[in-house]
Amino acid sequence: MKFLILIPARYQSSRFPGKPLARIGGREMILRVCDRVSQTGYATAVATDSEKIAECVRRAGYEVVMTSEECGSGTERVAEAYRTLGSDADVVINVQGDEPFIAVSQIEALAKIFVEHPDTDIATLVRPYEAAGGISGLEDPNLVKVVVGNNGEALYFSRTVIPYQRGVEKDKWPETHRYLSHIGIYAYRAAVLEKIVMLPEGALEKCEKLEQLRWLENGYSIHTAVSHEQTIGIDTPVDLEAAEKYLTGHNF
Repeated sequence: MKFLILIPARYQSSRFPGKPLARIGGREMILRVCDRVSQTGYATAVATDSEKIAECVRRAGYEVVMTSEECGSGTERVAEAYRTLGSDADVVINVQGDEPFIAVSQIEALAKIFVEHPDTDIATLVRPYEAAGGISGLEDPNLVKVVVGNNGEALYFSRTVIPYQRGVEKDKWPETHRYLSHIGIYAYRAAVLEKIVMLPEGALEKCEKLEQLRWLENGYSIHTAVSHEQTIGIDTPVDLEAAEKYLTGHNF
């Protein structure tokens, strides 16, 4: 089975313009992502609409695919890049350009799903929520929660706390149930990727602003694997400061 890693990266961001070129420990964020994923040995390319990002990536010796400014999501950008490359990969892995601490083991866990479950449409990762974070951390709408069936397939994703525990004091919820949070890395069977980018926004996605609900709503399965790796997704300058602190205590 052949895998391709694509890293969508756009320059414009309402919360953090130029984010992929922000430096962490003196190295651009997008290059730290490339450094990490290249360790898998899978073919890798950055998909971007920015010449600034493209120049930075090419200068470091990594491949770039230019994509349209009209892409509405990272998934759309990845799909366009896959078509442009003319790749014959069976599975496309989407690693966000703001995940500089993504672990090789996480990428391998996604690939393993397709090997062990050949009928998988889409795969993603989940992480057990640490009870020490308390109910306030669990209720944070930026922490996307997911419930999973016995077969490992996602049943639903939500910004609210799921499941609700009837008859249990809310403050005790993190201790009395293993909640799962979503890690925003995806892998798609190539044929499925081409189909899901053609789907219109669904009612559930409009409510939660989570594109994976569009796929579930249209009958596509999303298989999950559990990861205990701690990563830091960077959405704001404040997150960047946290990443700098994290870097000082780890060997990257």
